[in-house]
Amino acid sequence: MEKIRLEILGLSSSQSQSGSFALVLGEVGKKRRLPIIIGMFEAQAIAIEIEKITSARPMTHDLFKSFARAFRFDIHEIIISELREGVFYAKIVCSSQYSGGIIEIDARPSDAIAIGLRFNVPIYTYEDVLAEAGITISDIEEEESETSSKQQRYAERRPSSGGLAQMTVEQLEKALQQAIEQEDYERAAQIRDELNRRK
Repeated sequence: MEKIRLEILGLSSSQSQSGSFALVLGEVGKKRRLPIIIGMFEAQAIAIEIEKITSARPMTHDLFKSFARAFRFDIHEIIISELREGVFYAKIVCSSQYSGGIIEIDARPSDAIAIGLRFNVPIYTYEDVLAEAGITISDIEEEESETSSKQQRYAERRPSSGGLAQMTVEQLEKALQQAIEQEDYERAAQIRDELNRRK
């Protein structure tokens, strides 16, 4: 079965399920989207890796990476392999230098993607999954989505975002370190963005 390459397009709070997030994957070079509802902790693990934030202590997916490296497992790709009764299934495709050959490990898509990001491997799905759960957006919807996304990013950068605009660079650096130590990665990303805007 032919694989279709996906890329991560966005991560946002789910409007339909409180405490959940919508991870939006897109078919590379095309207009089909594959939204997957994931939990808060998995969303945080994905966001941390996308934003390249280093935690004070290893997170679960970072621990998996260290474990895999220590025992010479290589991750090759992530496949969103199936949609059954509204539930997505994924596989982590890997190999071991000890046993040789390819191994497919069953995983939740959110965990598989969080791990895949840490190994910088491609994400794929199959046509039947995209045909069943994918959404095709028109050019007009895409423009509206981009405009809305830009407005949302602007809103997040306004001074009202936790008073960051009023803080000095030294205060921001201290607050960033504190947020990382407290594992408040959403706050850390906001502070990091504010520091980057001042450079």
